[in-house]
Amino acid sequence: MAEKDSGILTTPDLVVLSLLAERAMHGYQLNAVLTARDVRDWAGISRPQVYYSLKKLANAKLIKPTHSEGSGGPERQEFATTPAGLRALAEALEREDWAKQRSIPPFLTWMALSTHASRAAVRQQIIRRREYLTTELARERETLKSFENEVGEMVQVGGLMVELTIKHFEIELEWLDKVKKKLL
Repeated sequence: MAEKDSGILTTPDLVVLSLLAERAMHGYQLNAVLTARDVRDWAGISRPQVYYSLKKLANAKLIKPTHSEGSGGPERQEFATTPAGLRALAEALEREDWAKQRSIPPFLTWMALSTHASRAAVRQQIIRRREYLTTELARERETLKSFENEVGEMVQVGGLMVELTIKHFEIELEWLDKVKKKLL
């Protein structure tokens, strides 16, 4: 799966490859799809990263332009995956590390350091976290509702991801009640 002089495919590279496997797109369209599908909620990929990945993947021959090179930069140049790109995507998705990683939520890092904060600061951060989770929970529930009239494998997977996110937020809200009782 290694690329010429580019190292291993990153998560943004794989997201771009995956979207281009669905249909040919240019950078602007890719960013629009990322926004419409709330991909940035589950994959760290910025607007500039899309263009970096397009260049990297094109140089590695994992994607190719669908039109002549003279049609404008990555904003306007439409790309599609190559057979090598589809193989690289499939191989990357077989890596064991996808199932054996533990993410570290920033709030837990804050929690570990909070013994050095004032009680008022701890109280304020707990309130902020609760407000954030409540807002995000409502947004995710709306996202799940929006899937009701959609069909397809991607929608089914997306729905399962949103359900898990909702469950995480609900559990953390319950946990925050314990935190508040023990620390305040």
